[in-house]
Amino acid sequence: MKKIIISLTFAIIAMNLSAQNQSSAHLTFKGVPIDGTLNEYLLKMKQSGFTHISTDDGVAMLKGDFAAYKNCFVGVATLKQKDLVSKISVIFPECDTWSLLSSNYFSLKELLTEKYGKPSESVEKFHENSGIDDDNSKIYEVKMNRCKYYTTYETEKGSIQLSIETSKMTCYVMLAYYDKINGGIIKAKAIDDL
Repeated sequence: MKKIIISLTFAIIAMNLSAQNQSSAHLTFKGVPIDGTLNEYLLKMKQSGFTHISTDDGVAMLKGDFAAYKNCFVGVATLKQKDLVSKISVIFPECDTWSLLSSNYFSLKELLTEKYGKPSESVEKFHENSGIDDDNSKIYEVKMNRCKYYTTYETEKGSIQLSIETSKMTCYVMLAYYDKINGGIIKAKAIDDL
């Protein structure tokens, strides 16, 4: 009887360790593995303090505080045919000056480099011959989509990309997390469809 109890205890411990290792195989966002269905992931994000705004076409939008920035928008994306979370995007508050926009970008880049190490790729430039040298000119170039600022970090669990973006004359910093395992599953599904 004692051997059965000991064997059962070891089996339970092994199952728990296995479950923990599986969840840690995924890239995490706010400590939550980027995995599961959209509804499961939304529940975890709500528990982390985010407010669900809407869901449309396999993408849920949330709002909340992230990395010491208030009122960020967070997009949680799945492939509609396969309800599996694979990408998280954070849109930081919009900026109307280059100095604020670039400050946000470089502050986040410094934190990401501290956490993930040297980036695998970094491009930080304005289009050639744009002749910009002041704050107003630089933010104008961003609005005209003539600015390419992005930094990518590759990890064994996926990739993280920080970038300066513009949409409808609004400028902001965006941070995207791509889970390697679920991204691969979605890619395989797309390949099967071809």
